Amino acid sequence: MNKEQVSGKIEHAVGKVKQGVGEAVGDEKLANQGVLDQAKGAVKEARGDAKDAAKQVQHSHEKAAGEQADQTRRKISESIDDTKNKVKDKIEDFKGRHSS
Repeated sequence: MNKEQVSGKIEHAVGKVKQGVGEAVGDEKLANQGVLDQAKGAVKEARGDAKDAAKQVQHSHEKAAGEQADQTRRKISESIDDTKNKVKDKIEDFKGRHSS
């Protein structure tokens, strides 16, 4: 949870309290301010949620890219080893055919 999410939750909760107190004592201005605070808090929290989601996607993509790079390196390394072994076999075959 990031700062924006926490701040939004707090602002939303404070707004609920203000609305409840305003309605209880008949103070429309306080009740309206409470509803406004709830809306601002909800927006902050949603913005924080979006930031968290973006970070999670970024980390997921970074991890996938790293895994893909590892797999590619392994394939290249295997290909190099296979080629080296084929060349060695060809050299041994050549030496066998041309030795006296």
